[in-house]
Amino acid sequence: MPAAPGTEALVIVQSAVRRFGGRAALAGASLSVRRGEILVLLGPNGAGKTTLLRALCGRTRLDSGSIRMAGGDPADRNVRRRIGFVPQSIALWTQLSVRHNLELFGRLAGIRRAQLAAAVADTLDWTGLATRASEPVAALSGGMQRRVNIAAGTLHRPELLLLDEPTVGLDPVARSEVHQVLDRLRKTGMSLIMTTHDLVEAEALADRVALMSAGAIRAEDSLAQLIGRLFGNDQEVVLMLVAEPAPSIRDALRAARLSPTNEDKVWIGRLNSGLEQLPELRSRLIDAGADIAELRIRQPGLHGVYIELTGQVPQA
Repeated sequence: MPAAPGTEALVIVQSAVRRFGGRAALAGASLSVRRGEILVLLGPNGAGKTTLLRALCGRTRLDSGSIRMAGGDPADRNVRRRIGFVPQSIALWTQLSVRHNLELFGRLAGIRRAQLAAAVADTLDWTGLATRASEPVAALSGGMQRRVNIAAGTLHRPELLLLDEPTVGLDPVARSEVHQVLDRLRKTGMSLIMTTHDLVEAEALADRVALMSAGAIRAEDSLAQLIGRLFGNDQEVVLMLVAEPAPSIRDALRAARLSPTNEDKVWIGRLNSGLEQLPELRSRLIDAGADIAELRIRQPGLHGVYIELTGQVPQA
């Protein structure tokens, strides 16, 4: 479980608006980030997550509203130096060694030459990359390249680290290794904001979750608080089908207020009463032609919260 963060707000975003032509990428987004916490930012494509990250690190200016990081404006160079950014793509010189990459990023971050060697050595150690420091980045696995990407964004020991889908495309083992790196950073007192489409990852890492849709923050709280507020005592019903449903069966599932998941054979819905509702639901679905492998109830999770707040099915 995530460690308990502090209560002091490091970052405060108030009514942030950013337009591109006639489209509002940010439409009054507001949130706060506490010191020493991981805030996971979720939402469908086009929700404004990347624009918000870019505004937080001073790379995109707002049309209105404000962002304050420890009382300062991220557009100010001195404030920006206290922020780290890790993009979704591998932003490294792949033909250069890991050490050479970190030395270059350290200079770009303004680390003094006398302190650079120690900063690089320390970063190589805590990211588990010390034994691969002399190898070109291109020779590393995808997971190790992601760790170098994170190392490059944290050499200057920022107070706030922004990460745009830092584990996209990784296998479970490599993803777990990146999670360990992020957890180490949080334990140093660093605040992290990260985007992801992986709800299991979000549940594992987040101290708090912010759900974003159409440029605004729809809810921001711990997962337990969000579940309690949205579901109360209701539970979630999980339907597992034998085969991917035909269009006519999909219509029947939606009529029964079930929603698809990223797995074609798994659908979920909200159970307002109790177990006594299941036999009637099962009969309705069988009559509609659904080939049911399993029908059960469980405590609501982030998947249900996401659908309730955004009205959309989470992306894979």
